[in-house]
Amino acid sequence: MRPQLLAAIVYVVLGDSTAAGVGAPYDQGIAVLTTANLAKSRTVTLTNLAVSGAKTGDVLSLQLPAAQRARPDLVLISVGANDVTHLTRIGSVRASIVRIIDGLRAANANVAIVLTGSPDMGAPPRVPRLLRPVAAWQTRRINRMFEAVAREKKVTFAPIASATGPLFRKDHSLFAEDRFHPNARGYATWLPTLNRALLSSVPP
Repeated sequence: MRPQLLAAIVYVVLGDSTAAGVGAPYDQGIAVLTTANLAKSRTVTLTNLAVSGAKTGDVLSLQLPAAQRARPDLVLISVGANDVTHLTRIGSVRASIVRIIDGLRAANANVAIVLTGSPDMGAPPRVPRLLRPVAAWQTRRINRMFEAVAREKKVTFAPIASATGPLFRKDHSLFAEDRFHPNARGYATWLPTLNRALLSSVPP
């Protein structure tokens, strides 16, 4: 007998090129694959609003309004890499992510939210070698802030940088031809961390 499915959910993905799946076929990116995992036990309606190049402030101004209209039950926010590479002020990133969380809760008070923070931006081969320590340092700074906001706002932090960064540094075959974005195998390394965070957060 087939097990009874859990309640249907509206799942929204926000963020940058990592959420949009740049570097891999779209169906092998994190939006589709995390949806497939959630759909093992429930009906899931996915809306992916992510845009390549987006910083956290862009998610706030350009993606949040559509997310609010969808009134999601679960949101994955995969953003931070472009704030690292553009050296966005940490205070500005923090203010934006807090407003995004508050805005999502204004649309649905019970929404579950998962933040990835930035992947390890000291790992991509395209980043000049002399700049990699700076990018890694900025990644750690931004992710400490994301983690602190997650605790403060009672949302879930999925630590993709610390969980997978060392692997990307050792194995450059996980990067796409642009030597910057993950390829399908690269995104697959994120999935255990993302799926664990999403399943622990999703409404019953």
